[in-house]
Amino acid sequence: MNGSANGIAYVRGDATSPQGKGVKIIAHVCNDLGGWGKGFVLALSRRWPEPEAAYRRWHRERAGNDFGLGAAGFVRVEPYVWVANLVGQRGIRTGRSGGAPVRYEAIDTALGALADKAAELGASVHMPRIGCGLAGGSWDRVKPLVLRRLVDRGIPVTVYDFGA
Repeated sequence: MNGSANGIAYVRGDATSPQGKGVKIIAHVCNDLGGWGKGFVLALSRRWPEPEAAYRRWHRERAGNDFGLGAAGFVRVEPYVWVANLVGQRGIRTGRSGGAPVRYEAIDTALGALADKAAELGASVHMPRIGCGLAGGSWDRVKPLVLRRLVDRGIPVTVYDFGA
């Protein structure tokens, strides 16, 4: 199913292989614990070591930087490809009740920083349905944030649904 709805292009495929020409930013949501090891990050790490290394360094040195909910870190992995580590998840899902770790306000703030970076680079943005996997969020809540922060600023967005 390839198509566009509300200014977002939806495609079947792998978000770590973004389609199209020009500069591309692959965006995904990270937790605020420094944990990297499940979900979409595994696909990123199979392609490039830099996003994980940068995220872990950013978390380790957080006393002296902006790491925390709502922050966005950017890593160049190829001449025309960047990865955006968006901190939009409080902790991780442990199986105990306590609700989903997604934090919509943090995703919203991080998307604002992503929009600024995309505008600066003249880049398109490519992502899975951020905040909706291990973070436990709802695309119905995330999509309006993507529309307001990115699409309304004229930044092309492609959302990838993995699988056939």
